[in-house]
Amino acid sequence: MKQVIVTSKNPAKIAAVEAAFYDAFPDTLFIFTGISVASGVAEQPMTEQETYAGACNRVRHAKAEYEGDFYVGVEAGLDGQHTFAWMVIDDGTTQGEARSASLPLPPEALDALHQGEELGDVMDRMFATENVKQKGGAIGMLTGHRLTRSSVYHQALIMALIPFMHPHLYR
Repeated sequence: MKQVIVTSKNPAKIAAVEAAFYDAFPDTLFIFTGISVASGVAEQPMTEQETYAGACNRVRHAKAEYEGDFYVGVEAGLDGQHTFAWMVIDDGTTQGEARSASLPLPPEALDALHQGEELGDVMDRMFATENVKQKGGAIGMLTGHRLTRSSVYHQALIMALIPFMHPHLYR
């Protein structure tokens, strides 16, 4: 059985990681553990570079503190007028990375983010919801639940798993 350390306790992120691993490796048994580790970046990363650094930092901190076969960092942030997330997966010898699809944000949301608010809080206010970031996320709200945070992250996680699915091609 393989131990997968997910560097978040967010149910939407953990669900996406579980689905991606089982889709990529249907004959492997996994145990998924969500943990809290520091990202080393702002609560709301405001650039692509800061978002990537947050995902890498989470993996690095998890590897230093926990025993696992895979470490998965998922960090959401901004890139201009869009929100997206970086996926970083590491098994100690190989690292897979992928970026999720980008979601255009309404100007009102961007203004609030530039004033220091977090996207989940902004979406909760805009859509009169509670704790949307642990549910469908901004993606769910803005797409009318046609997509969710987990569904968009799932695709990027599958792409980040490619080096593990085809190790002979990524030496």
